[in-house]
Amino acid sequence: MALTSANLLGLLALLAVASAILKLARALRSPLNKVPGPWLAKFTNLPLKLAVITGSRIHYIQSLHERYGPYVRISPEEIAVNDPKGFKQIHGINSGFEKSGWYKALTVMPRPCLFDMSDAKDHAARRRLFARGFSKSNIRQNWEPAIKEKIALVVTQMLNEAARTHGSVDVMKRWTLMASGVSAHLMFGESFQVIERGETNEFIKTLTSALKGGGIGVEVPIVRTIGKMLPFQATKELFCTNETLDSYAVTAVRNMRASGVSKNIFANILAESEKGEALDDRTVESEAMGLFVAGTDTTAVSLTYLTWAILARPELRKKIEEEVSSLPLNFQEQDVERLPLLNAAIEETLRLYGAAPGALPRTVPPGGADMGGYYLPQGAIVSTHAYSMHRDPSLFPNPESFNPSRWLPDSKDNEHVSSAARAVFSPFGSGSRSCLGSHIAYSELRLGAAEFFRRCPGSSLASSTTEESMHMENFFLIAPQSHRCEVVLETQK
Repeated sequence: MALTSANLLGLLALLAVASAILKLARALRSPLNKVPGPWLAKFTNLPLKLAVITGSRIHYIQSLHERYGPYVRISPEEIAVNDPKGFKQIHGINSGFEKSGWYKALTVMPRPCLFDMSDAKDHAARRRLFARGFSKSNIRQNWEPAIKEKIALVVTQMLNEAARTHGSVDVMKRWTLMASGVSAHLMFGESFQVIERGETNEFIKTLTSALKGGGIGVEVPIVRTIGKMLPFQATKELFCTNETLDSYAVTAVRNMRASGVSKNIFANILAESEKGEALDDRTVESEAMGLFVAGTDTTAVSLTYLTWAILARPELRKKIEEEVSSLPLNFQEQDVERLPLLNAAIEETLRLYGAAPGALPRTVPPGGADMGGYYLPQGAIVSTHAYSMHRDPSLFPNPESFNPSRWLPDSKDNEHVSSAARAVFSPFGSGSRSCLGSHIAYSELRLGAAEFFRRCPGSSLASSTTEESMHMENFFLIAPQSHRCEVVLETQK
């Protein structure tokens, strides 16, 4: 008998109903049903995705923890964990909880890189290869002069702009240019003159767009699928591999093998690779792009919130200005590292405004896991969020208060950070998967803050910079929702 259109439609409808019934049955039998959470989370991730596309995922997850507790089901397959024991179980060394496929779907790299590698052995081998090049001693010995030079140039530009315009200066823009220049110099061997020109170049704009597209696509795949088919340049930059990325990535390879001043951080690693894992060209291209992204907006956002948090508290600003004034003329990072209050302010900024406070999804290993009194089957996704961990009142009393004194080593503050709190303090991730570039980030934060508050004493927030304008939006990373942080420098008063 011929299959008519009506019969075909009926068959498709029957299959759709059967599929829906099967999904419903699975949802009703899931062992995750014992984990508290919104009723809809048993069947759909739509509320979570709505929070994602509106830039409010971290706030949504925090509200769920406040309502349901430390273990919350946020989608049919994912549990959000805000418990120190669960945090250690997930992120501890050799825990067996591997990175989920979410990481690979997020990136646009030609080869697996440290950020998205799921295999623990491959990741460990790559990290060992890179460890010496990204060590604190190597950064200070070989790259600190370049970092200091770019920071000094950016602060000079702030002062010149203030004197020229008699208006406010957007420090977020300047810190972003600085971090872009530093990351490009270290990863690619040249800074692309972004600081001097006062704007990012084509590569940085394209890579930023591609990563934003990845952030949208990994959470809402249908948007990426449709976007790839649209004939617009904007959607191509968001969702399609762009030749611009490949052409600039080659620069990292060329300068890795160079013998002159354009050598990058991979040149040191190349010599080490002769003793172990081969460092081929495509690997360098992937790592250069991945580490550039990891070290640009993250550092810029952290410096922006650090500047804002200090300037919003005039008494704290005065104390920090006094502290940095004691530095020698040609101070180094190790000098700044000895300043207790400034470093405490940096830690408190990373606690409250760390640039990547969102999900760190991991896959439950074979055999499942017992966590927080719940059985989690293998293949389920568990995720911790630094935003919520850093706001646990049992670990950080009065958690929403910006209180640097809690980090001071000799502090008698009743909010002093305990060893248990330090164990979950994770602005750069945790365990063997923590950020490789954290020493670079701390170098920029310390040197950047010291340079700014030494050369721009008496600065204040512009009237346009408010709690509302600095409210965190969250598209994988965080940023002020205004994407600006305007300050008034002393020369303008």
